[in-house]
Amino acid sequence: MGFVSVRVLIVVLTLVVLASWGELVGGLGANWGTQASHPLPPETVVRLMKENGIQKVKLFDADYGALRALSKSGIEVMVGIPNDMLATLASSMKAAEKWVSKNISAHMSNNNVNIRYVAVGNEPFLSTYNGTFLRTTFPALRNIQSALIKAGLSNRVKVTCPQNADVYESSSTLPSGGDFRADIHDYMIQIVKFLNDNGAPFTVNIYPFISLYIDPNFPADYAFFDGNSSPINDGGTNYYNMFDANHDTLVWALQKNGFGNMPIIVGEIGWPTDGDRNANLEYAQRFNQGFMSHISGGKGTPMRPGPVEVYLFSLIDEDEKSVDPGNFERHWGIFTYDGLPKYALNLGTTNAGALVRARNVQYLERKWCIMKPGAKLDDAQVAPSVSYACALGDCTSLGYQTSCGNLDAVGNISYAFNSYYQKNNQLDKACKFPDGLSVVTKVDPTVGTCRFGIMIQPYYGAAERRIKKGWGGLILFLLLIILC
Repeated sequence: MGFVSVRVLIVVLTLVVLASWGELVGGLGANWGTQASHPLPPETVVRLMKENGIQKVKLFDADYGALRALSKSGIEVMVGIPNDMLATLASSMKAAEKWVSKNISAHMSNNNVNIRYVAVGNEPFLSTYNGTFLRTTFPALRNIQSALIKAGLSNRVKVTCPQNADVYESSSTLPSGGDFRADIHDYMIQIVKFLNDNGAPFTVNIYPFISLYIDPNFPADYAFFDGNSSPINDGGTNYYNMFDANHDTLVWALQKNGFGNMPIIVGEIGWPTDGDRNANLEYAQRFNQGFMSHISGGKGTPMRPGPVEVYLFSLIDEDEKSVDPGNFERHWGIFTYDGLPKYALNLGTTNAGALVRARNVQYLERKWCIMKPGAKLDDAQVAPSVSYACALGDCTSLGYQTSCGNLDAVGNISYAFNSYYQKNNQLDKACKFPDGLSVVTKVDPTVGTCRFGIMIQPYYGAAERRIKKGWGGLILFLLLIILC
């Protein structure tokens, strides 16, 4: 075969592969969270998504900057309503109409934002919430739907209510035993019926990582898609991975309650890269690439063959997310805080076959805050200084089998100091810990897999609360110095 013929064959095969990925989901989606001290400018993030072939995005709130940047992008948008707004929207139709007018109608009509869904709440029935949102979720959902109808948007914009996979369970440990949790069964049926009646999908967040995190006896291979695990047989159907089994448990739950044909969106799925021994680059690449390959070609799951609509979790790391569930919460991104790809990942959405980094990212000066050479480890101010720096910085990469788990004592202290220093925009006083413990250096202290970051330039278009929060921390730090 001639050289030209080989090139033609390669191009044809590439197009076939990309076509099969496109069939997969009608466009790949990603979650874009904004709980970061120094978020990338929204325009940078939108360009990042477009250059990586991401065609859908799920937002956790109606962030004005994000929605404005999505104007005329062609990216399909799911706008989120946080749980703390449910009570207000549930009790006031006027509040729901105002929210829809400001956050949906205005952006669609004035800015040409392609809004397709409104996500009312985020995992509101999560068992750890102890029923906090049980009585407000459905009324809020109903009011938002009514507001969309009044605005003439209900045919273009559908409501949904993203739920954690813990809203259903199996009486037999097999998918076919699936049903909604007994304690919330009536609430779930009320919501599912309403969604179904309005032609809206069921959105579920599925996390095999969490199963591995909470259960040391969970078979690790079953979380992945390599086919290395022992299959679970359910009436002649073999399940070789947790995603298929979990997804089809939901299918059985819907079918059992009379909603067997209801569309399902996988609202969140992914794997973190740090903050736990099972959260690392190798496992994240193995899971996300395995997942993309597994659902390519539109083959779906045993109970739901066909294309899967999915939103990867998540696009970019967020250094201000709550770590109550675990330190891994700040490390779900396929990109770092500054838009760098973390590992090789072929989303099947571009000819490049690899992630494309964010362009034109502006950094602060190349300097770091570290423990001063000669400072004593037994200084009485070391422990409170590190505790303070970690409380207002981000030390979730420190710990057993994390990316910075091999640092010595000085390295750990330096990492904490630098995190606080960078988060406070490298202000001089942010590297003046008590007793002269710290010093600014221009020599990169990065060691192996432990990256000592340099913060990106602050984005002043972001919510003022982020800037104020940083200054508030600095004020507290100065008080600490004075009192000591």
